[in-house]
Amino acid sequence: MRNIYFLFFIFCYTPSTAQVIKLEDCFRMAAANNLTVQQAQTSLRAGEYNLQAEKNSYLPKVDLLSSYTYLSSPLTINLQEARNGIVEGSSRQSVHAANEVFKEITGNDLSQPVQDRIYRTSSTIIGDLYPDYNPQLSQRAYFMAGLGVRQPLWLGNKLDAAKNIAAAAVSTQRINVDVAQKEVNFLIASQYIRILYLNSMLTKQEAIVEALNKNKIYADEMVKNDVLPPYQRSWTNVVLTQAKAHYNGLLLEKKNAIPELNKLMGQALDAEINVLDTLQYSGADMIVPEGAFWERNPIYQLARSKSTYAKTSEKISKSFSLPNIFAVGNYNLYQRDLPVTIPDWFVGLEMQWTLFNGQTRKRTQAAKELILEADLAQKNASQSLQVQLMVAKNKADALQNDLKSLESAKMEAITTTQLIQKRMENQLSSPKDVNDALLVEVEIEKAYATALMGYYLALAEYYNILGNPMEIAKYIQ
Repeated sequence: MRNIYFLFFIFCYTPSTAQVIKLEDCFRMAAANNLTVQQAQTSLRAGEYNLQAEKNSYLPKVDLLSSYTYLSSPLTINLQEARNGIVEGSSRQSVHAANEVFKEITGNDLSQPVQDRIYRTSSTIIGDLYPDYNPQLSQRAYFMAGLGVRQPLWLGNKLDAAKNIAAAAVSTQRINVDVAQKEVNFLIASQYIRILYLNSMLTKQEAIVEALNKNKIYADEMVKNDVLPPYQRSWTNVVLTQAKAHYNGLLLEKKNAIPELNKLMGQALDAEINVLDTLQYSGADMIVPEGAFWERNPIYQLARSKSTYAKTSEKISKSFSLPNIFAVGNYNLYQRDLPVTIPDWFVGLEMQWTLFNGQTRKRTQAAKELILEADLAQKNASQSLQVQLMVAKNKADALQNDLKSLESAKMEAITTTQLIQKRMENQLSSPKDVNDALLVEVEIEKAYATALMGYYLALAEYYNILGNPMEIAKYIQ
């Protein structure tokens, strides 16, 4: 049985090609590969592109415009509206033509009385011949195409507000990247500390199993020599079996912790890595920093950015009640079957002013409430961080005191076990006494390692609240 156990242990701890990794390596790989961080960075890039688009909103908009129109009834030409102009113009043209012919022949202009008679005669004739109805066109379908230009001149501060809100969104997304990175680093530190705790427990449990195995061998010898009753040897076997089962459970727990750490680092879940260190106590001076320390925490910065975003949203809501002014232009490319001739191009000014919109006032009120809500969230974030820092510090201080007591108890338990083992060698105590001492020793060791893990987790939380969870690395080398 002993040989089987040692073969199993050698197999588990045989050096392999797996990468030996430190906490700083975990932070570095997570910064480059963690999916949560990459997702936040992708969102930031999308926001930056959107901001660039808003900055280009001042540029003119050029559209290819085309239309096909089919009328329900043909167009009617209103000749009566143009009657006076046509009669007047045609009469004047007749006078001008007659005067030019006379001047060509004689070299002189017609006399004014003659010109007046020609004008009156032409007016009478043209007026009598002018149609007294409005004719319809036979064509009912028309097509035209052109290039349209629309340049915003003033949009009631809407363009500036849209650009500002896009900039606020980019600022929020940039802080989101910091939040994601910070939280990932804290989770990595916590997982790494947990693995170090498991390494410490595995090292201690290995020593306990070896001591229990020696105790079993010694009990077997005592039973053979009729010094010890067989039932005490059976008790030794039970304790050894339980210790091995606990050791195997710790191995399985560490094996499950490695894929979780790989995921946080952005590596393949089955990537082979080795974390070989154990937990060693290193004291830290934890003080509540002076000033507004919470302003360095991305969580607070995120709450503050939402307040800026809400104030910009209010400006946009108010701008809906202001007019929009555009410079417009069009260049005609093609027209077919139109009853009138359209000029090749035109330019003009266009104003759009919404005189009534029942949503504008309510949107402005909603924006004001969002500003209030964001301000409250900002204050709540600062108070929460202050409370969390105090709790983390108090927890770490309490655990430091526990560690001092447990360290003393641990040394006493080790000394007691050694004394009982010497007494057993002199047949002054039984293997059961040694087993009991070893079990007490491992329980105290477990309590010490658990308190040490809790201390480092509280320390990691302390630095996480201060905004730099990577600071924990210098204490757990």
